[in-house]
Amino acid sequence: MDIQFDRHHIWHPYTSTINPLPCYPVSHANGVMIHLEDGQQLIDGMSSWWSAIHGYNHPKLNQAAHQQIDKMSHIMFGGLTHDPAIALCKNILDLVPSNLEHVFLADSGSVSVEVALKMALQYWYGKEAKQRATSNTPLRSKFLTLEHGYHGDTFAAMSVTDPNNSMHQMYKGFLPEHIFAQSPPHAQRQDGKWPEFDRNDVIDFEQKIIQHHQQLAAVILEPIVQGAGGMRIYHPQFLQAVRRLCDHYDVLLIVDEIATGFGRTGKLFACEHAQIQPDILCIGKALTSGYMTLAATITSNKVADGVCSSDAGCFMHGPTFMANPLACAVATASLDLIKTGAWQQQVLGIEHIFEQKLPELMQNDKVKFVRWLGAIGVVETHIAVNLENIQAHFVKHGVWIRPFGKLIYIMPPYISAADHIVQLIQAIESALCDDACFQK
Repeated sequence: MDIQFDRHHIWHPYTSTINPLPCYPVSHANGVMIHLEDGQQLIDGMSSWWSAIHGYNHPKLNQAAHQQIDKMSHIMFGGLTHDPAIALCKNILDLVPSNLEHVFLADSGSVSVEVALKMALQYWYGKEAKQRATSNTPLRSKFLTLEHGYHGDTFAAMSVTDPNNSMHQMYKGFLPEHIFAQSPPHAQRQDGKWPEFDRNDVIDFEQKIIQHHQQLAAVILEPIVQGAGGMRIYHPQFLQAVRRLCDHYDVLLIVDEIATGFGRTGKLFACEHAQIQPDILCIGKALTSGYMTLAATITSNKVADGVCSSDAGCFMHGPTFMANPLACAVATASLDLIKTGAWQQQVLGIEHIFEQKLPELMQNDKVKFVRWLGAIGVVETHIAVNLENIQAHFVKHGVWIRPFGKLIYIMPPYISAADHIVQLIQAIESALCDDACFQK
């Protein structure tokens, strides 16, 4: 493998071209194992950024891809349709909350968020057109979201990502300004039970929606688990309160399940912890189990009809690779595996190990908090990691974990065995004892 070409010409994510971080050459992956070119095997603790829930080289997903590529790898979706898209959308609607009835297939998670935001804007633009013509009704152009949230790297998605506590802070002056409420505090479920909810935790959000609801196109948030903005877990009753407030003040609710969807939190969708239904739902990542890039934005009839009742008469969005049949076929196979229900015991088993093992790491002075939910385990440290050194440490110990900032987290494939999870946690424990793994 020509690593020198890679180092000098290929721009990797969140990496400098001037002083690039090392990249480890992969030859293949199978099950939960990543095989490096030098023969070393690594237990995957990341599910390739939370997507490969069924592991790698899965025979059923491989078969779906092989069968579809022999028929049709791609066809435009404007004016045409095909069985893979229809089968996938049927599967999606079987799984998502029952009020959601219209599926818009997108290229990636970030794009599905962009689509959701555009839908909300177009919904209100059409619905309030007559009122604006006869009164001073303000244009609903703002979004209310939470601090420590993360919704993607594209422009509008960045604008609803926390501008002060995220990797997008440098873009703050360039982005549209939206409204951010205080994030609820961490809540840890123990033995399947959540702690008592403090009603005061929703006061700031309530004040923001009271003050700004006439300007708001929607509320957008990650349900129960805030991902790349801090790996924070919050109480389901906070989400219930958000739903009630959105209903009371007539504001749409967009739920971003790109990271949490398809079982990651122990429920099929994280919003099920709160037993609420969103107006718009974003899904991605695990939709194809990491095989292909595909996402979806799913809406209620109310939203879809409102969007299409605007002057445009339709939703003004149409990606080139929308409903790619190869991706749809693989996604259908992935959802068929989800429908077997095997993921439930798999995720429960992973969570049980987290509950037993992660609190032991609190004995290390470098550890500030540990938290877990479903197949998500997080160690928050007092000091930021030295990414190059800690990455090398993990590889030396036979695991693939990719921390950021002060967060060492694992979101392994659901098919991981107990000894895989234990080895991942042992590698974290070892890194915590190595000062070179942390910034000075």
